[in-house]
Amino acid sequence: MSIVVNIYYRGENGSARRFAEEMEQGGTAAKIRAEAGNEGYAYFLPMDDPETVLLIDRWRDQAAIDAHHASEMMETIAALREKYGLHM
Repeated sequence: MSIVVNIYYRGENGSARRFAEEMEQGGTAAKIRAEAGNEGYAYFLPMDDPETVLLIDRWRDQAAIDAHHASEMMETIAALREKYGLHM
């Protein structure tokens, strides 16, 4: 059974959307999708809140999530969250 993680990123002045765009265009999202155990990684934009982006992240099991959290990807994501001043 997969584990689905929903994360809301909230920013100001379009920063959450710019964060998601950089994750996609910079290749970080593709690298996460290629990690062992990742079954889905997609950003969505709520129609009623232009300052929020929803990430739906699906993993094979807890071990795959733990490996992801221990990877260098987390440093990249944290740096981008800080760059765009996002809150989760």
